[in-house]
Amino acid sequence: MRPEYSGRKSRVFEPSSTEPFRISRSKIDLFLECPRCFYLGQRLGVKRPSTAPFTLNNAVDHLLKKEFDSHRAKGDAHPLMKKYGIDAVPFKHKDMDRWRHNFSGVDTLHAPTNFLVFGAVDDIWENARGELHVVDYKATSKDEEVSELNDSRWHDQYRRQMEVYQWLLRQNKFRVSDTGYFVYVNAYRDRKAFDGKLEFDVRVIAYKGSDRWVPSVLEKANKCLLSKRIPETGEACEYCPYREAAGRAFKAAILKNGGKTCIGESGTIKKDETGTPTSARLF
Repeated sequence: MRPEYSGRKSRVFEPSSTEPFRISRSKIDLFLECPRCFYLGQRLGVKRPSTAPFTLNNAVDHLLKKEFDSHRAKGDAHPLMKKYGIDAVPFKHKDMDRWRHNFSGVDTLHAPTNFLVFGAVDDIWENARGELHVVDYKATSKDEEVSELNDSRWHDQYRRQMEVYQWLLRQNKFRVSDTGYFVYVNAYRDRKAFDGKLEFDVRVIAYKGSDRWVPSVLEKANKCLLSKRIPETGEACEYCPYREAAGRAFKAAILKNGGKTCIGESGTIKKDETGTPTSARLF
């Protein structure tokens, strides 16, 4: 039996609803990448297909959190902080576990849009002046050393990610430094053998962010969802061109076969609740 598509979003944006609409940090980034994919997922309920989980990255993330938590409990600085001259310690707060959870995170209600905006932080450090530094863990494996952020698409996403977290904490009345830190872990690939272990180069990269763009983007995202028109695709989107190409190929195959439509294995036309043929093969 063919599996049903499981990527539909259960709760979508309803223009007439007065209930706050939850929007994650990643969905803000999706809107900036491709308004059409954002609209399809948040308004129409059809999400992009999920990608394979980054289990090795998640393992590094988990171990780094345990390592910094040990210093949080003791109230002292991690050796990396000392190495890079960062006058701070891991921040102690009763909500730290909630702030780190993917489905809760740090959240705030943005009144102009009625969006409940949230995002899960990796870590927060507190300096001697009582300011908070947002910290994000990144894991990769590259031949070259990673000592600073470049102008790549991925690093632009990292910058926006940190700036959203800074904005969220400020909305919760915390004093937040413009300077955040990336704990960047790069696995060596030049070792003679694997031997059941990976060795890493660990660096701390400082980044001075600005969250001034966040409110205006939220208002643009809200305007997008309120519209009855599906927006244009983003220039860098790979999903929209795929859907369009698949649609053209599907239409061409139907026309080539005399206009016959999609028929299920049983010989009957399979349709969804809107009457559109689904899960089919062509005769």
